[in-house]
Amino acid sequence: MPHTDTMTMKGLKKLLESREIKPSYQRLRILEYIIKKNDHPSVDTIYKALSRKMPTLSRTTIYNTLNLFTEKKIVSTLTILDNELRYDLVDLAHAHLLCTHCEKVFDIELETDLFSEGYVAGHRTLETHIHFKGICINCLNKAETIEKS
Repeated sequence: MPHTDTMTMKGLKKLLESREIKPSYQRLRILEYIIKKNDHPSVDTIYKALSRKMPTLSRTTIYNTLNLFTEKKIVSTLTILDNELRYDLVDLAHAHLLCTHCEKVFDIELETDLFSEGYVAGHRTLETHIHFKGICINCLNKAETIEKS
């Protein structure tokens, strides 16, 4: 997948077309949101963010769009929280950290051959999901500030 930080609407349209996805207005906006926010959103998060400007948008449309994006390897799913599915761009291989305080999910770069080898201990890998649970640096800094006051 091309680098997505600076993708224009034209670039998003080309990306969808390259994956044989009709680039409807709603699909483009959903993909744009995921790329711009890069915060591992849930269906509900995307709905709350986009429905104000797109009153005809439904959670079902978002869910179906994300399923299509997952099938076409544009996004992947994260089940880092027990009761909530989150979505992430299929980009460079990385791990995730779930902050148990603020519940944000952060990308963690790992330097390992596990992502590129295709095999682990002789087993062929099709997908790799690595996640950590802990306290993010922002919450740690807030706690430290509170303790000092």
